[in-house]
Amino acid sequence: MNVIFEKKLAIPMEVKEMYPITASMEQIVQKRSLEIKNIFSGADNRLVLIIGPCSADNEDSVIDYISRLREVQEKVSDKILIIPRIYTGKPRTTGDGYKGLLHQPNPTEKPDMFKGIIATRELHIRALEETGFSCADEMLYPENYKYLDDLLGYIAVGARSVENQQHRLTASGIDAPVGMKNPTGGDFSVMMNAITAAQHKHTFIYRNWQVHSEGNPYAHAILRGYANKHGQSMPNYHYEDLIRLCEFYAERDLANPAVVIDTNHANSGKNPFEQPRIVKEVLQSCKHNDDIRKIVKGFMIESYIEDGSQKIGEGCYGKSITDPCLGWEKSEKLIYDIADMI
Repeated sequence: MNVIFEKKLAIPMEVKEMYPITASMEQIVQKRSLEIKNIFSGADNRLVLIIGPCSADNEDSVIDYISRLREVQEKVSDKILIIPRIYTGKPRTTGDGYKGLLHQPNPTEKPDMFKGIIATRELHIRALEETGFSCADEMLYPENYKYLDDLLGYIAVGARSVENQQHRLTASGIDAPVGMKNPTGGDFSVMMNAITAAQHKHTFIYRNWQVHSEGNPYAHAILRGYANKHGQSMPNYHYEDLIRLCEFYAERDLANPAVVIDTNHANSGKNPFEQPRIVKEVLQSCKHNDDIRKIVKGFMIESYIEDGSQKIGEGCYGKSITDPCLGWEKSEKLIYDIADMI
């Protein structure tokens, strides 16, 4: 192999022992986990709102942002359950670009995965301790889930990972809702196969152990749009797309049919200012068709303190260094608008 072995990283339990959570924090995670599951099972009619920066690039600004969400949550708690996004890894393999907190705890310095693992755990713990939020993260590397499994309220499997067998198998053993995104090519059947796999029992190898999973009945779809053969962004949140997804669910014997609409990425052409319009169109579709209303469980929104994005090193506080985000004032208004519409 043409690689250099630099260091052996700590095993999961060592990291957890170095940075443990308290009994009261564990109770918060369990309480919120039950609330989130009840929404996906239909026992609770509220919507989930998975909202936050494209990438958790700075600990202080991320906590500042989440603290603002805490105040809003209290005002909309009868309609919406907010799950802040703390996305610590970015699936960039083309060479350039920030790869997330996991790879680069300091975006301007060289990657250090050991420091990154600690930084991701510290950030999730700080969010839980200071705001009472258990948060969402993307499962970029299945083997790394063990570092955060006692903290997360929601997990997403990305469009580039949803076809991967290890992601599907790991999702089947997670005791939290896992959203499976449609692949970048847009094929619904790939996403549905991933959900089916995640909802079933499996025996597989995980971190050099033979393990048995019981299946995850809360595995569900995330529609994020796709790219056509010309590389153009194509949305899949429209009424006809949601009807098609209802039909896919009806053809399969799956528990808790559900979908979360990702309002950015290919659905918006990465224009974050389209996100409010997309949310409102989907809510109108819910009002028009009861089957759609039953499966739409919430939205995924890319939002930060400042509108747009910046290059690494520009230094604008609370502004994304990856994909452009919707700024705080517009995001706060959108949350209240959602609550008024449901």
